[in-house]
Amino acid sequence: MNNANVSIQVLPNVPEEKLYPVVDKIIEYINSTGVKYEVGPMETTMEGDLNLLLDIVRKSQEICIKEGAARVCSVIKIDYKAEGVTMDEKIYKYR
Repeated sequence: MNNANVSIQVLPNVPEEKLYPVVDKIIEYINSTGVKYEVGPMETTMEGDLNLLLDIVRKSQEICIKEGAARVCSVIKIDYKAEGVTMDEKIYKYR
């Protein structure tokens, strides 16, 4: 499957002092997968095979639960087209 972009914003239900440490664990996991990604102030955007990216989304929820979240709310955005889509084509002129 051609490249897609998936953005994820994870909101684990944890005490405030644990919020960033849990999000850091998710970003560490995303980094370990080898997919291209970019961390933003409100979400992390990834580029790669859509099925792989959706697996990463699923695993991110599991990481939150493992880290003590009773509940996880996430916002997911998907940009997919048959010929593929890249982050660079969207933001190159701003770099």
